[in-house]
Amino acid sequence: MTTANTVIFSDMDGTLLDHHTYSFEAARPTLKALADASIPVIPTTSKTYAEMLVLRKTIGLDGPFIVENGAAVYIPHGFFEQKPAGTIWQDGFWCKSFISSKSHWLQLIERAGQQFAGQFDHFSNMSIADIQAATGLDEAAAGRAAQRQFGEPVLWKGSEKDKQAFISSMRERGAFPLEGGRFIHISGDANKGAALRWFMEEYARQGHEQTISIALGDGKNDIAMLEAADIAVRIASDNHPPPQINKHDRVYTSTLTGPKGWAEMLTQLLTLTH
Repeated sequence: MTTANTVIFSDMDGTLLDHHTYSFEAARPTLKALADASIPVIPTTSKTYAEMLVLRKTIGLDGPFIVENGAAVYIPHGFFEQKPAGTIWQDGFWCKSFISSKSHWLQLIERAGQQFAGQFDHFSNMSIADIQAATGLDEAAAGRAAQRQFGEPVLWKGSEKDKQAFISSMRERGAFPLEGGRFIHISGDANKGAALRWFMEEYARQGHEQTISIALGDGKNDIAMLEAADIAVRIASDNHPPPQINKHDRVYTSTLTGPKGWAEMLTQLLTLTH
């Protein structure tokens, strides 16, 4: 495959970032090769806007990014020649949001708390220290993770059976729960796949037609993104089996985990040299 007219959408935790250490060192040479080839790498993550402002600088990415499991797309000024359709200007970015704000979803979680008392916790109810313990993040990073705009992560403590009942309860209340690597994300009818499709339509509208999208992810909350992309890459994990992909004939699975698998697959697909 040639590298021309390619856009890469990448999950963060467990994919570009190591599940345990959050390191991306194994992917650094591939990231440089992609930058040299002018291939956009778009973080597509459950992380917050506040987290991504810092993380993209750390990784060396300066393009668009998708936050909170597809709740919103942020596009820096100058990435497109024209204002992206349906966006508002926010802190130096064009923002396209797809769902209601966090306060709505918190109300639903509070109602469910009566039925599932003591079986879960959630970010707005947790101290920064609690979030650190659940995620392994340092204090500053945990503080950024807590700054949700469009949804709420739930840390499940009960049985698997009750977890499924909780998820069903959230669906009945109008939420669209997504199970990530660590949390159940309670939010609206948005997902990484819908955000990917919106971006690719806008990318074509702005003059980048016949572009191939490659998506990489390791979790259930990546399924919609993987199914929406032209090429789906499942990153192997030590913690869970690869997500099940339907309606797709171009699915690849890495042999290595995390950022090593990320670099492995993109190097093979794009014949990058580093």
